[in-house]
Order: sequence, then C-alpha cells, then structure tokens
Amino acid sequence: MTSVFGIPVAVILGQLMLGLVNGSFYAMLSLGLAVIFGLMGVVNFAHGAFYTLGAFAALLALQLFGINYWVALIVAPLAVGALGMAVERLLLRRVYGLDPLYGLLLTFGLALICEGSLNQVFGATGQSYPVPPALAGGFNLGFMFLPLYRAWVIAVSVVVCFSTWYVIERTRLGATLRAARENTPLLQSFGVNVPLLMAATFGGGVALAALAGVLASPIVLVNSYMGSSLVIVVFAVVVIGGMGSILGSIVGGLALGVIEGFTKVLYPEASNVVVFLIMALVLILRPAGLFGRD
Repeated sequence: MTSVFGIPVAVILGQLMLGLVNGSFYAMLSLGLAVIFGLMGVVNFAHGAFYTLGAFAALLALQLFGINYWVALIVAPLAVGALGMAVERLLLRRVYGLDPLYGLLLTFGLALICEGSLNQVFGATGQSYPVPPALAGGFNLGFMFLPLYRAWVIAVSVVVCFSTWYVIERTRLGATLRAARENTPLLQSFGVNVPLLMAATFGGGVALAALAGVLASPIVLVNSYMGSSLVIVVFAVVVIGGMGSILGSIVGGLALGVIEGFTKVLYPEASNVVVFLIMALVLILRPAGLFGRD
C-alpha cells in the first residue's frame, strides 16, 4: 500500500514521527504539572514560564560561560528547580489551604511577570541554540530522514517520564510524597520535614519543565513566548489524562502528539483544535479523565 485516503504512506509516517517528538514535550510538561497538582494540589499556570527559563538558562550558559549542551542538561534544570523551591517557600506556601483558584491566579501572575521580564531584556526575536555535534545528522528510515537529535528527544522523554512514574508510584519516597498530601500532621509526627518535602516536590516538577526547555532549545527558537504557546495544550493533556495522574500525563502526552500529527496530514485546519475536541469529549464521557480517579 503506497497511499491512505490518497495521501502517501511516507508522508503519513513522517508526520506521525514528528508528532511523537511533539508528544514527548507534551508528556514531560504535563508530567511536571501532574506531579505538582497530584502531590500538592496546586494548579501551576507558570509551568510554561519555567519551561522557557530552562531554555534561556541553557542559551545564556553557552553564550556567557561556554557551558555546553551536556552540562546544561543537568545545570539548567537544577537552577530552575532551585528557583521553583524559592517560589514555593516565599509565595505558594501562603495560599495552601485556600481555594485552588488563589494558587492558579498567583502562578498566572508569575507567568506574566516572567514572560514580560524576558521580553524586556531579550526582546521578542528568538535566538537559536546549536545542535550538539554528537547529535548532528540523522537516520534514513526509508520513508523519512529522522534527525538524530529528535530521536534523542524521544528517548530522553520516555526514560525521564517512566522513571518519574516509577519513583512516585513504586518507591518509598513516592509513598512519602503521597502521604504528605493526604495526612500532613501524621507524617510530621514521624519526624518528616513536610515543608521541605513540599518545596522539593515543586522544585522537581518545575525542573522537569526546565529539562523540556533545554531539550527544545536546539529545535525551536528560544524566545520569551515559547512557553505560553504550549501551556494551554499541556493543560488540556493533563485534563484528558486525569488531573494528578502521572501515567495519564505520560500516555496522554505521547498519544495526543501522535494524533495531532496525524490530523495535520488528514485535515490540517483541525490540527490546532483536535486536542481540545478530545478534551471536551473526555470531559463529557469521563469527567475525571482517562486515568483519573473520581
């Protein structure tokens, strides 16, 4: 078979592969959101801003200090994660116990401040980040030429996402994190420093967003609005997978990236809204999301 619905199979497979790359970013970003909401009950609307900060941290580290991509993969998420811990300690901690709307409005304001500040300093014009030499070139898959860097992004995303799921769902640390949300006084009675644990949880969630930003920097232009263009789609992914569901965010992100890529081939005009159509359908049939709990 050389075509489906009159479209060459090579075109379809190529677009699906690119959709998997986009899905990798959706999965990592929605995973960070799910971790923060599931373990802290905070709707972090500044998640896209932390993604942008990760990309800028890698870019500035290279331009100012000559720090290469491989070091930036570690340093940038750690730096942004430390900033996230400071935000949790100084700001978010003040809205715990209040209506979740307060946390959403607070993080939305933080996103606007971050975006405006970056735009003021660096302007709206994007800057490119070079692909590391070790990941230059690509593979000839027969139906398309797959850049090696995009294959790297997919591999890293899958490893990071399922490693995070394993830590939270299958280890003692994950059980402690879940207990901190469900019964804080009891956990504190066992000598656990719950405030530090919560700060570390938020820092870890935004570090995942920063890591996604570093991975994206050689693919897209690094600019102050790169996060805002993704965060709405990522929130839709989280809702579809189930608010707070780690596995739902991973599977939903990867699947929706592929669906979006397939839609660009069959009906390009619908590619920008297909995620939201699926979200509406899921909310009608299963309001808790595909993997969420009622």
